[in-house]
This record gives sequence, C-alpha cells and structure tokens, in this order.
Amino acid sequence: MERNPKIQFASPAEIRAYQEQKLQETIKYVAERSPFYKRMFEQNGIDPTSIRTLDDLQRIPVTTKNDLQQFNNDFLCVDPIDVAEIVTTSGTLGNPVSFSLTDGDLNRLAYNEFLSFSTTGCSRSDMMQLMVTLDKRFMAGLAYYLGCRELGMGVCRVGNGIPELQWDTINRIKATCAMCVPSFLIKLIDYAEANGIDYHNSTLKKCVCIGEALRTPEGEYNTLGKIISSRWPELKLYDTYASTEMQASFTDCEYFNGGHVPVDIIIVEFLDENNQPVGNGEAGEVTITSIGVEGMPLVRFKTGDMVYHHDEPCPCGRNTTRLSSVIGRKGQMIKYKGTTLYPPALFDILDGMKDVKNYIVEVYTNEIGTDEIKVRVGSLRNDDGFAKQIKDMFRSRVRVAPQVSFESPEYIAKLQMPPASRKVIKFVDLR
Repeated sequence: MERNPKIQFASPAEIRAYQEQKLQETIKYVAERSPFYKRMFEQNGIDPTSIRTLDDLQRIPVTTKNDLQQFNNDFLCVDPIDVAEIVTTSGTLGNPVSFSLTDGDLNRLAYNEFLSFSTTGCSRSDMMQLMVTLDKRFMAGLAYYLGCRELGMGVCRVGNGIPELQWDTINRIKATCAMCVPSFLIKLIDYAEANGIDYHNSTLKKCVCIGEALRTPEGEYNTLGKIISSRWPELKLYDTYASTEMQASFTDCEYFNGGHVPVDIIIVEFLDENNQPVGNGEAGEVTITSIGVEGMPLVRFKTGDMVYHHDEPCPCGRNTTRLSSVIGRKGQMIKYKGTTLYPPALFDILDGMKDVKNYIVEVYTNEIGTDEIKVRVGSLRNDDGFAKQIKDMFRSRVRVAPQVSFESPEYIAKLQMPPASRKVIKFVDLR
C-alpha cells in the first residue's frame, strides 16, 4: 500500500481529498473481489462507481459484527493461497471471528504501528519491551512487534505477566518504553517496592497502554490512571485504541487529548443508533472503512465502541480527527433502575477502592425481565460494613447500587484470566 505519513499534518481539505481518492479505490476493490459486498451492492441497487465522496458513504448500509460472524468467509477478497497470517477477534461480544491477512496486510499493519509509536515520540533510539502475547491468534502483539521493526527500534518479546521476569529484562536490556495492559503496571510497582527495586530511576520512561483506558472521555486521568501516575510519576502513559477488525490503532500524542486517526489507512465515521453522523460533543459509535487492506477489507463496519470525537487541530501539528477513550460498548450498555450505564464507569469506581483487590461485574436478567448488576469483589474484607461502603460509593457516583458478593482475590484472579483468554475479563454479560 502507499505510505503517506505526512498527510496527517496536511490541511483538513487535503486530508479529505486524499481519503476520498482512497475511498474510491476501496469501493472498487470490494465490489470486484468481496462476495459479501458484491451481494450488498446488488441487493441495494448501489452502483459502486457512484460512491466518490465521504458523504456518499451514507448511501451504503452498515456492516455489523453479526455480519462478520454469519458470513465470515464471504469477506475474503484473495485466493486462500495468498493468505499469510490468520488471527481472530477476542470474542468479547460474541463468537470470535477469523481474519485472513496477506503479506501486504502485514506490511500495512507494521506501518500502522510505525505511525502509532511515532505519534507517542518513540524513535530508533528506544528499546521496546513487549509485555503482551504474540500467540493465541492475537493480532495486537504481532502488530506491535512489526511496528517496532518498521520504526527501527530494538524490541524484546517478554510476553505478559511475571513481574520478576519483566524487571530482570528491563535491567538487562535497558528498556526505555513498554507495551502493556496498564493495570499490570501496578503489579510491577508492587513487586519493585517489595524487592527493593528503584523503579523511579529505572530506564523505563514511557508506556503505551492497551486494553484498559487511562483517561476519562473528557481527557482527565480516570482512577486507574491516577493510581499509576501518582505512584510512578516519571513514567509517561499513552493510550492506544485498536481492534482486530479495524487493523488500525488510534494513539495519544504528547498532548494527550485523544487518539489520532491514521488517515491514510482508515476512514472513520461516528454514528448514532439510526446510523446518522453525530457532531463534536455527542457520543457516536466508531464506524470504519478500511484503506489498503487486501485480505478482508471492511466498509462502514460498526465496532460497537461509543466515543466522542474532536476535529479541531492538535498542538502537535496534526490535523486529524481524535477519539476520546471509549465510553462503553454499545452491546454492553446496562439499563439499571432507570439509569443507563456502561461497564467502564463501574470499573472506575471499583479501581479507586483501597480494599478491592480485583473484581468481576456481572449483569443478568432478573425475574421481572430487567437488568440486574452483581459485583463479585476479591477482598480480604467481607463484612457488611464494607459491602455498604461499596454500595454507597456506587450511589454517590452513578446513583444506583449493585448487589455485592465477596470472594477470595485468588479465586477472582482465576475467573478473570481463564486458560483460553487473551485479556483480563472484568465484565460478564449473562443476559
């Protein structure tokens, strides 16, 4: 694919013109090669050559996760012999979906993470420690490794967990930056303090974080971000938002005011429940159209992730749209006692409670057919007073209180990370 890293610094008009050219190429490609989109265009009487502007996208029906699950193989645009890598989604909102990537897609993935790491200020002089897995059909770990190589910085593939190994590696290779789930940084800090490691003066100065938000949708540190930054203030924390379906990521720059859209590899819309565009300051569902994907490109794919977006220029010089942290996943919305909630708001409350070691939030349908919330708390405290304290904190923050049950932290840890899982599970939807 064509690489144009300078386009992110171009004027909004130049960016739009560039994306409209790439949109026409994408539509032509899927109309010729994708069984799913060929069928969609025919059934809806859409002439692919008439889709020329970003506004024209609204004439195309959206693609959903259900489409991917039901017609997975119909999205493949290449001969199976040209498939170089197969990955799957994590299956957070349903059955995992397989994605086939060509050599060109792997090169595009490397370029995407080159952009991502460059946005955070990483360079060839850095040494990256990967604290994420590269196995279990996980695209992200592979993407980060490829991005490190594309940028030319050193990389050490340590994998997730094992604080002792992580600190030994940091000290051995003099890692300057890391890629990890942010809550794991708390375990690194705890281990360092318990074992006399002077982490404040370690070589590790930057961390690009995935899987859990560090900031609220308004841009301030959330509870998790506050805890990490207060205990390890020397460590710069960058958010990145990505998914397997998008084959792209949106990452903070040094001004920390939202994840920048990599405009030369993806087109992003923000839609309401009627698939209409929302404005700045309104929550919208991230909806993407691929640029440059060969194996399984997507057009107007609704990710399920609700965010705010910002179009004004960034002080870093980029004129690309920026995304807030994810407010919540549309499929995980909870209607509880007249209040609409998303799991991240509940996590933020629990993360700030000192005696809560870990937790799982469960939502289920009660006997009268409405949503019910149960919080399973891993704690050494299990008295009625602590349960009341938790409920009172929920009432003060989100106006409603869930059921609370206590388990051992060890048991909750096992529930959070079952053997086949690639991510820590904090939310279980039993509806």
